[in-house]
Amino acid sequence: MKLLFGTGNQAKLSAMKSRLAKLGIELIGLNDLKAEGKQIPEVTESGKTPLENARLKALAYYEAFRMPVFSCDSGLYFDNVPDEAQPGVHVRNVNGKCLLDEEMREYYAGLARQYGNGQLVARYKNAICFVQDKEHIYEAMEPSMESESFILTDKPRGAIREKGFPLDSMSIDIKTGKYYYDLAAEELEKVAVEDGFLTFFEEVYLHND
Repeated sequence: MKLLFGTGNQAKLSAMKSRLAKLGIELIGLNDLKAEGKQIPEVTESGKTPLENARLKALAYYEAFRMPVFSCDSGLYFDNVPDEAQPGVHVRNVNGKCLLDEEMREYYAGLARQYGNGQLVARYKNAICFVQDKEHIYEAMEPSMESESFILTDKPRGAIREKGFPLDSMSIDIKTGKYYYDLAAEELEKVAVEDGFLTFFEEVYLHND
């Protein structure tokens, strides 16, 4: 099956390709369509939850390209931080501004210092909406799609930076005490959300059988 993953983030596309490869799913991203000369619609992510935003994007991209498409969205949530300071779905957008990667690191380092003496317990809540066609729309926002809890610290891991995942250099695995960048691939998979997304697509396949 060939699917459009409604994202222009190459790091996210690569990570999802790895997760779904075992199901024989071939993924393309928005940049692939852009390279073909197609116009990519701008989608206002006005939802209040990750699922609402995932749905907005998936429906918009389906209307534009008329091919099976799914979109994902995430929200970042901290323990012991007041509601008004929770990023939620506005992880990159703060006070009406879309932050660049380095601006994100500076902002969240400040939150870690303000509310946690340099460390905050955090987790990502993730959602997905898959539009196969107008009559077949599947979506989920399940606990199995959440990341494991991790530490967000105000001390980034050296000069290591990965475009598209600006907070990974500040994220520490609670079980091992290692920065995400120091985890072996098999260790990193344990704190990722692979199982939830795999289960989602496996259930979609069963539903269509």
